[in-house]
Amino acid sequence: MSEQISLNECLAAYLKTVEMSRSARTAKIYATALQAYFSLLSAQGADLEAAGPEALDLEALKAFIDFLSREYSPATERLYLVAVRGFYEFLEAEEFLNLNQARLHAVIRRRARRRTQKLPQFPQAEIETLLEFAEGLALVPVEDETERLICLRDRAFLITLADTGLRVHEACKMTRGELNWQEGKALVLGKGGHEALVRFSSRALRALRAYLEARRRVDGADSRPLSALPLFARHDRAAGKKVRPISTVTGRNIVRQRGQQALGEQAEGLITPHTLRHYFVTTVLRGTGNLRLAQELARHRSITSTQIYAHLASDELDQGYYDVFESGE
Repeated sequence: MSEQISLNECLAAYLKTVEMSRSARTAKIYATALQAYFSLLSAQGADLEAAGPEALDLEALKAFIDFLSREYSPATERLYLVAVRGFYEFLEAEEFLNLNQARLHAVIRRRARRRTQKLPQFPQAEIETLLEFAEGLALVPVEDETERLICLRDRAFLITLADTGLRVHEACKMTRGELNWQEGKALVLGKGGHEALVRFSSRALRALRAYLEARRRVDGADSRPLSALPLFARHDRAAGKKVRPISTVTGRNIVRQRGQQALGEQAEGLITPHTLRHYFVTTVLRGTGNLRLAQELARHRSITSTQIYAHLASDELDQGYYDVFESGE
């Protein structure tokens, strides 16, 4: 163990490793979490320039957890504790601190608030209205080729999200070559950098074919092979002659704007890419009743993530309830 390094130096070293290995957003959250921890240590009398890692004992951690429970929401508490736990693990790995990791995890588990499981909510009827609207985009009168391409792209994008369970960033990053048209499958790089096989419905494939057929002239003007071109492309002047992929922001805007067109201004915030993913998981459960199948198709690491959708697919429970309580009405 080193006795030369100060708490502030430990923090700087840790945040540097986070910046190198995590996204900018994650690094910012970790920095905010550790700054909150160090502010509490300073308020309790610790000299951050003079004190060493030994000041970070389990009693200090307990005090921080108690502080989080008073001042922050459970969700923020969980995020901050992930960052702080990572900091302790870094200190031990670098031999700055000798700490029993089992005790560390036990303290966090026992003192932190338990996560409450929220049931996913999504507007099924409104999503189905949106999908009907999306189908009709292929027939909307347009003024020029660009507008037609945008309509066909948005139609294909909405149907693809609803019928595949793709996350919005996954769909936006897909290239034409990643989709196997014969098998109706694509190997995508999903959450956590894990490769996953995603199935495409017939209607999603039809919508994509119509879009890419209309895009033939645009794609042909790009010098790259077709397989390297994005599946969903930008169609604006700023994109230039190169075929560029839509961003995640654009993907979210497609869902938001088309939702408003289909349902009116009251639909603002009602339908998002994530609610389309909820729709996908629940559709699988309603159609099969197979929780394990839904887990695999949704690419949930744990079946616990899939189980929270099961209540949404319990048509038999609904019928049973009304048979018992409403049959005499």
